[in-house]
Amino acid sequence: MKVICTQENFKKAIYNTERVVGKHITLPILENILLETEGGMLKISATNLEIGVFLKVGAKVEKEGKITIPAKLLSSFVNNLPADSTVSLVLEDQALKVSSGSVEATVKGLLAQDFPIIPEMEGSFLFSLPAQEIKEMIPRLISCASLDNTRPELSGVNMLLFENEVHLAATDSFRLAEAVVPIKKENENEYRLFKEKNNSLIIPSNTLSEVLRVISPETKEIKVSIEESQIFFQIDNVRIVSRLINGKYPEYKQIIPGQFSTKVVLLKDELLRAVKIAGIFARNKAGEVKFEIDPTTSEARVYSKAEEVGENKTILQSEISGPEQEVIFNPRFIADAVQAISTPKVALLMNSSSSPAVLRMVEGKENKEIKNYTHIIMPIKS
Repeated sequence: MKVICTQENFKKAIYNTERVVGKHITLPILENILLETEGGMLKISATNLEIGVFLKVGAKVEKEGKITIPAKLLSSFVNNLPADSTVSLVLEDQALKVSSGSVEATVKGLLAQDFPIIPEMEGSFLFSLPAQEIKEMIPRLISCASLDNTRPELSGVNMLLFENEVHLAATDSFRLAEAVVPIKKENENEYRLFKEKNNSLIIPSNTLSEVLRVISPETKEIKVSIEESQIFFQIDNVRIVSRLINGKYPEYKQIIPGQFSTKVVLLKDELLRAVKIAGIFARNKAGEVKFEIDPTTSEARVYSKAEEVGENKTILQSEISGPEQEVIFNPRFIADAVQAISTPKVALLMNSSSSPAVLRMVEGKENKEIKNYTHIIMPIKS
């Protein structure tokens, strides 16, 4: 193999693949990335057996070949080369000679034929998603996914397919985030047939983290295909393939209240500050922060108290419609939910001290709710 490409393209390609690589005692080759020539281009691939990533880089291919090279070592070396340089890759026996200007290194590799096969798509893409909207939604969703692997389905993000949109949801049983994202069908008939057969799937959170990392400010769309328990994402020139999580996701739609008796509109930064302060005083208890909603004074009072530490109260001026409420929350869950909000104001919607509460973004003078993102928190029963 003999290939020449720009340092910028090579560096970006390694960056977009190396993150799925990790320490693997039983299969050391999984710590490597595969470099191979294909169709007059340089193809770079990485996998951890659950997620696979590959892309092609424009290059001058003088001689065909392939080799696997330790990802972290190659990345560290290439990152320190001059940004405007070209990189020459020459395969000599089982080592790759990498040179750029006056800098040269030889990196020992492993046989390419021992590298696991990354599944390829057999059909066409089903639909595409707006990239920048997905980039905004993914962090909000995966922060609510469960870290407990005893219920694998809760460690992922549920995708429900509808006619012109998908609903993405994540929960750890104490809180739930749902995003509604429009889609563009790539193939009308295939999408309809697939949706009729299976309209619900569970995507591993780690896979969506990789999708998030690859999306650039210039990315317009993400193309998606689903084949035989695997999902494929095409983001610019990067292809990500991942297994789907087997299992049935909880019927979460039925726990989202259809209407609310009390709506409280607060300034996001003031609410976040009050909850964080209350959390300091709640640390030595079970993590309880009380919200008192008083429509007669237009006040939302945030309390916390611990016998061995002290107590705290913050009064927030707010716009309240509906009856008074008194609800206890976990301060961390409230803080995470508020931090995910991107508007200056947030609406807290409630029915009672024991029913699910909802946070939504609001906009305009009339504080209209933005319903493409909903964050649900279960209160702590007193």
